[in-house]
Amino acid sequence: MRKVFLFMMTSLDGFFEGPNHELDWHNVDKEFVDFAINQLKEIDAILFGRVTYQMMAGFWPTKEAKSSDPVTAGFMNKLPKFVFSRTLNSAEWNNTTLVSGDAAEKVRELKSENGKSIAIFGSSDLTVSLIENGLVDEIRIMVNPMVLGRGKQLFKGISNRMKFALVSAKTFNSGNVLLCYKPMQ
Repeated sequence: MRKVFLFMMTSLDGFFEGPNHELDWHNVDKEFVDFAINQLKEIDAILFGRVTYQMMAGFWPTKEAKSSDPVTAGFMNKLPKFVFSRTLNSAEWNNTTLVSGDAAEKVRELKSENGKSIAIFGSSDLTVSLIENGLVDEIRIMVNPMVLGRGKQLFKGISNRMKFALVSAKTFNSGNVLLCYKPMQ
């Protein structure tokens, strides 16, 4: 069975985006880009909610993305993507499948197929629903040495207390810390 993992960058105070969806505070350097590329090599599908999908689809196919980060852009544009939305009528980004039905059902189907891991990048609302359905196998949180003060809180909307086991931790030269957790059953 394939593994589903979340990768999310957060601030020290637990926000994954600023109050107006800002991501300009992300602490990105060569070491992070190398990590991101290695992470992309682990997967053969990406899951997105509508908001994150539209943001990513608005960036990765552009000339700017292809020139500033050609390797990551290549992966992002080539990999199969699934966007979960009840409001989108179409998904035009290369290799994207629009899923308007039950997200948990579709993810169970994807997990049962042969292949590499499946990643969720961003997409907090989708992640909350998949965690509550027991479909997220690992959570990778990259904590940035930044306090935002306000924004959208990671895992907002989780309805029940959940416990996770730390699998690994890695400190980056930039001050970022990658924390990897697995849900405890």
